[in-house]
Amino acid sequence: MSRNFKILLLLAAIGIMLIIRRFAIGLGASTALSDGYPLGLWIALDVVVGTALACGGYAVALLVYIFNRGQYHPLVRPAILTSALGYSMAGLSVAIDLGRPWNMWKIPLYFRNWNLNSALLEVALCIMAYVCVLWIELTPAMLKPSRITRFLDRILVWIIALGMLLPTMHQSSLGSLMLLAGPKLHPLWNTPLLPLLFLITCLAMGYAMVVFESAISRRHTALLAVLQKIAVFAGIAFVALRLIDLALRSRLSIAMHLDLYGIIFWIEIVLWLMPAMIANPFRGAMCIALAGGLYRFDTFLVAFQPGPGWHYFPSVSEMFISIGLIALEIAIYIALVKRFPILGGMPAQEHSRVAQAFQPAPRHQETT
Repeated sequence: MSRNFKILLLLAAIGIMLIIRRFAIGLGASTALSDGYPLGLWIALDVVVGTALACGGYAVALLVYIFNRGQYHPLVRPAILTSALGYSMAGLSVAIDLGRPWNMWKIPLYFRNWNLNSALLEVALCIMAYVCVLWIELTPAMLKPSRITRFLDRILVWIIALGMLLPTMHQSSLGSLMLLAGPKLHPLWNTPLLPLLFLITCLAMGYAMVVFESAISRRHTALLAVLQKIAVFAGIAFVALRLIDLALRSRLSIAMHLDLYGIIFWIEIVLWLMPAMIANPFRGAMCIALAGGLYRFDTFLVAFQPGPGWHYFPSVSEMFISIGLIALEIAIYIALVKRFPILGGMPAQEHSRVAQAFQPAPRHQETT
């Protein structure tokens, strides 16, 4: 066991102890949350930013199965593992943030009480379902060939289809959530395009994290240039769309005010554009991940203005719980890639079978 791995375990243990303390003394005593700021660090960082960084599986699946770029199939399993861990930690963060998390099981089962107009309901249902889908996708890599794995092979095409549908729904709905804030959200972030902007950021960040992880592990580095170009293109499209939207709604002048919000806005823009000028894929991926994370964090927390008299800065307990969850995620990732055939990628024959199912049936030409 390496020294770095021991440090990760120590941070994770501290986080777990603080989680136990949070449930023992309650949210009010362990956090800086309030009626003005009901959503704090755990939601803005661990869920909103964390799930976008965990969209590598979604992004690579789109590239491999929808656009039929089979040469990228070695990246599928590492990306899915990252997604499964990221979304699982996001779900745990939500449970920690809820006042009565033991009632979470009622969300999918009490369907007669669903508010079908609720964006938050869609986010909750999709994330719950997506966590299950991701771990099912990983199961063939963790089990020896058996009846279970053969059954999973037969239904894998449907599981992958769900794995591409669910993130599209809930990532855009995370943007819809902040539309409900109305005038409480700063004008530079408040736009009807929030669902689309959140969807673009999750794709860009997903590709960036695949590049980041592959560069760290020194696996499949020859495949990273195209992924980085896609992420850069998504970032440029995001910036163009955001600036055009602000200009059309006569809000671009607000960005010229060099107050806190104006400065943060331009930092986001610069971070999105920097990768286009950086040749190193690793550094470019870091900029994209940071740009997307900052935009999402700002939308949910910094740009949210509940009114005079309300202030929020995360407590020490909140910060160390978030650090502990991140450390736990990294530690589990390291343990799993050492134990199971993850970094080697999905077997070529398995990919071919699934990819073929996504291709349209050939048209038969009529003979004269």
